[in-house]
Amino acid sequence: QVHLVESGGGLVQPGGSLRLSCAASGFTFSSSAMSWYRQAPGKGREFVARIFSTGSFTDYAASVKDRFTISRDNAKNTVYLQMNNLKPEDTAVYYCFATARGSWGQGTQVTVSS
Repeated sequence: QVHLVESGGGLVQPGGSLRLSCAASGFTFSSSAMSWYRQAPGKGREFVARIFSTGSFTDYAASVKDRFTISRDNAKNTVYLQMNNLKPEDTAVYYCFATARGSWGQGTQVTVSS
């Protein structure tokens, strides 16, 4: 059974940083591209970032490019999202997604507010 468990969310002031983690189990993590999505209150889920299975390719939404960095550690079955220079509009529930299995985590709340 696929499990994706996000962690690292919280409350941060504008301009601050957070690092999200997504621990995966139940499938061959090193063979799957992984993505982060987010859903703000009253809005649909939107793509944030993606990383190929080997980490050789990454892709970002325009709204987060140059502020967020996706990475992975295949030895730890974990994907990360480093978020810098956070803005109030980054407030959302952040979800990790395993492409190979079409599976979602339960999400972690990120709130950017002064």
